[in-house]
Amino acid sequence: MRQWDEPDVGAAPLLFVGPHDEFAAPDAFGGVRLAAAVAPVQAAGWIRQMARVDIVWLAASESIENELLTELCDAAAARGCRLVCETTMAALDRVVALVPDALRAEFLVDADAADRLAAIAAVRAPRQLVVCDVARDAAMERIDRLQEEVARISRMLGDIASQGGLSGTPADASSASHEEYSGFAGGVRSPLRDFAAMPRSFVPEDRALDRQRAKMVRRMIRQRRMREQYFPADLFADPAWDMLLDLYAARLERQPVSVSSLCIAAAVPATTALRWIKTMTDAGLFLREADPDDGRRIFIALADGAFDAMARFFEALDE
Repeated sequence: MRQWDEPDVGAAPLLFVGPHDEFAAPDAFGGVRLAAAVAPVQAAGWIRQMARVDIVWLAASESIENELLTELCDAAAARGCRLVCETTMAALDRVVALVPDALRAEFLVDADAADRLAAIAAVRAPRQLVVCDVARDAAMERIDRLQEEVARISRMLGDIASQGGLSGTPADASSASHEEYSGFAGGVRSPLRDFAAMPRSFVPEDRALDRQRAKMVRRMIRQRRMREQYFPADLFADPAWDMLLDLYAARLERQPVSVSSLCIAAAVPATTALRWIKTMTDAGLFLREADPDDGRRIFIALADGAFDAMARFFEALDE
């Protein structure tokens, strides 16, 4: 264990869980001071006993046992801390499942210096009663662009979902009541007759339509990936839309989607994908669902409003 006693009351105190030599210099992160670096077995006790701790940084969380990680997260949540959690792609699903929703967390996978700065900027509490005019760093600019993009997507899906129907759709004649036609006594009326049911092969089934739509969406995803064979991958980076497509197809196929699988579908670095997943979840477009058969895994699904909006979007494409 190592502890720093730097009198910087304006900076957010950070508890680093892991070898202290793996953490960057305290002055590398603006507005944050390293209060202590402790081993995982000591972390929960330190969180409960420290006079003030705003941020808990977990290094190599994949090496922490489930019970110990759960205890650490519970202690951090009870103190109102924010969490920065570094892990591997292989352990991502397990670690995400163990971090409670009540704990504000940023996940890092194979992170670089810019990712760490962005994570600190995201979890750092805003300073109170401080008026200043400083240049915004690159991490804050990336977060702002991320939030603006999610807001744009939310507005687009909201506009689609709020439409009562597609343009040009005829009114449903079946909704008209019999009384509406009672004034046409002299009109020609067709006699009532029974009609035999159509052969089953001609009756469209919702399941078959879902499979057909899912096949089309998967083809669209493959086409988007093919562009990377001819152009730089980051030229068309659109992780929010890639994840929406993947989750929409998965729901049509009635298949669950794990966090790690969705990160792969986003076609961007895992840390960037995780930040998108968090932002889209906060925006109400994604839902976190626990795996009923395995508590070590969390599934991500489309919210009903986002699913309806995607359905209307593809219906419009079919016209």
